Amino acid sequence: MSESLSTGPTLDLSEEHIMLRDAVRDFAQHEIVPIAAEFDESGEFPLDTVRQMGQMGLMGIEVPEEYGGAEMDTLAYVLAMIEIAKADAAHSTVVSVNNSLVCHALLKFATEEQKQKYLVPIASGEKIGAYSLTEPMSGSDAATMRSRAVLNAAGTHYVINGRKSWVTSGPVADTVILFTMTEPEKGHRGITAFIIDTTLPGFVRGKKEPKLGIRASATSELGFDDYECPVENVLGEPGMGFKIAMTVLDAGRIGIAAQAVGIAEAAYEASVQYAREREAFGQPIGGFQMIQQKIADMKTRLEAARLLTYQAALAKTRGKQTGARYTLEASMAKLFASETAMYVAHEAVQIHGGMGYSKELPVERYFRDAKITEIYEGTSEIQRVVIARNELELR
Repeated sequence: MSESLSTGPTLDLSEEHIMLRDAVRDFAQHEIVPIAAEFDESGEFPLDTVRQMGQMGLMGIEVPEEYGGAEMDTLAYVLAMIEIAKADAAHSTVVSVNNSLVCHALLKFATEEQKQKYLVPIASGEKIGAYSLTEPMSGSDAATMRSRAVLNAAGTHYVINGRKSWVTSGPVADTVILFTMTEPEKGHRGITAFIIDTTLPGFVRGKKEPKLGIRASATSELGFDDYECPVENVLGEPGMGFKIAMTVLDAGRIGIAAQAVGIAEAAYEASVQYAREREAFGQPIGGFQMIQQKIADMKTRLEAARLLTYQAALAKTRGKQTGARYTLEASMAKLFASETAMYVAHEAVQIHGGMGYSKELPVERYFRDAKITEIYEGTSEIQRVVIARNELELR
């Protein structure tokens, strides 16, 4: 038995997928929705519900059971992300970073010893992970980063100094995947990835960012002041950092696409309900063609974004078997889904009129949350560069 997502047989949901989706939907609607507005207002990190998501296996969905995960596929991850994002984008941001950026990086590039020490507690939700690439003066152009890691004379530790910015889960992370320069003269080929234990001296949590949206997800600067990182905590090989970062971001973009679909779905469903109930000039506003046009366009874009996201998930699953990259599919899904989320949320506010501008309803939060999906893990402009260069076979 399966539940079809489209006419294509490759997009059928298995019973396991359906059970997961329904379980996450039930949890999200009953446990996250009632607290979402409160945590958005306060900006407090929702530790209790994050721990509950860990207990459900949602913090390491694709990680094998032997490393503390749920051992499901990327489609399962996408389905879970959509349901969580539909309830609250901030919660889904925490799930996305933990799964796509941290667990994926450790699973693909860590040694067995590193997996046992760091992946197991992060995938199980016992500990929280973060991913740190961006710096105050280095965003899309990672080769311009100014932080440095220098190997000591004994060859036992790297001494790290510098500042990183916009680190999701930075204020609460137990482990950080850090990218910094070890050989600046080599540009992006001189970047190395490190597994950072945040309990060691020299690690400093900087100012928490006062964000427009996803306010409960906790984002901050991180500082490294003569932080000594043992050589056994190098992730991959020295100089592999840029390759690791880009590989991991492919997975991350699928997570953000799913997040965007969830936000768009919440905004769309709120709009349909409001268009049925709100009356003007003696009839529900849904009876007016202008509202109907908005609903039709919102629904069509939402479903197109959903299918692009499913396609990217399936491409990643195939890639595990064949070794093929899924960069194009991930970038297309992320680009289209994020711009769809912004479009649908914008139209939702317009359909709701004055109530869409009020914090009494969650529509204004969907609007604020949607914007970040066009920015982090590669802006829409960068996604267009990636897609075009892939199609033109430019390197």
